[in-house]
Amino acid sequence: MPTLWLITDNKPGHRSQLQGLAQAMAARTAIEAHWIDAPPGRTALLHWLSGRFPPGASLPDPDFILVAGHRTHLPGLAARRARGGQLVTLMKPSLPLGWFDLCVIPQHDTPPTRANVIPSRGVLNTARPSPERQADKGLFLIGGPSKHFGWDSAGLLAQIDAILAATPGVRWTLTTSRRTPAQTESTLLGLRTRGVDVRPVSGTAPGWAMEQVACSAQAWVTEDSVSMVYESLTAGADTGLLAVPRLGDTRIAAGVAELQREGLVTAFASWQQKGQLHAPPERLAEADRVAEAVLARWPAARD
Repeated sequence: MPTLWLITDNKPGHRSQLQGLAQAMAARTAIEAHWIDAPPGRTALLHWLSGRFPPGASLPDPDFILVAGHRTHLPGLAARRARGGQLVTLMKPSLPLGWFDLCVIPQHDTPPTRANVIPSRGVLNTARPSPERQADKGLFLIGGPSKHFGWDSAGLLAQIDAILAATPGVRWTLTTSRRTPAQTESTLLGLRTRGVDVRPVSGTAPGWAMEQVACSAQAWVTEDSVSMVYESLTAGADTGLLAVPRLGDTRIAAGVAELQREGLVTAFASWQQKGQLHAPPERLAEADRVAEAVLARWPAARD
């Protein structure tokens, strides 16, 4: 049974990646998983220099140390030096790639071709298809402005209005994110008068949106919310992109454009022309694929 140490900075997105990989590994073999809060950088440096890792003192030696987020890299290195195991980082590290046993890097970060690098389509997540998926259930996932995308509340509302008018038989739920501007969220609350179940993110429990996308036949996601786009695709929902202004040709925007070219998502403009979302040619299962690659490195799997 492999022992996992999951070192977390407790950011929801990073924790979701670690949890997604751990769940996929657990679906293939029994594992023993231990979560460890990442110590501060200075403390982690002292741990590394001393060859000790007090946060794991009471835990069994790890076979794998999984980290996600820059603040977890040095603690991961310190943990490996002190207790052994293979160090696996999710997302492109700021430290040299050769310092890690395995690097899982999204394709939009242009990972190099190396023996210890696994390119992934988006970031890993915990999404899974649900047997309770309902053909008449739809979901809007609303993000907000970022360094890669601007924002246009009026344009967004016009797109949602068009979708609602064209889908009278669909029961719609809408949720926001922490980046959604307050004014936009206030306007979206008005959609309740049209039968939309609007749930601001502040009123939802952790994991609620993931549960909703798993049982929805279709999901419309603002294209700035790349992680939610991949969660929808991983859950197996037909996925549409709500257009927001792009701030230049960034790597994130390029990644979204690639999803459109591959037919995995339907842009709003394309939906307007064809009148329907097309089902993706495949369901993404990146956590499963990476889990198999990680477990293949477990010495017991090669005996």
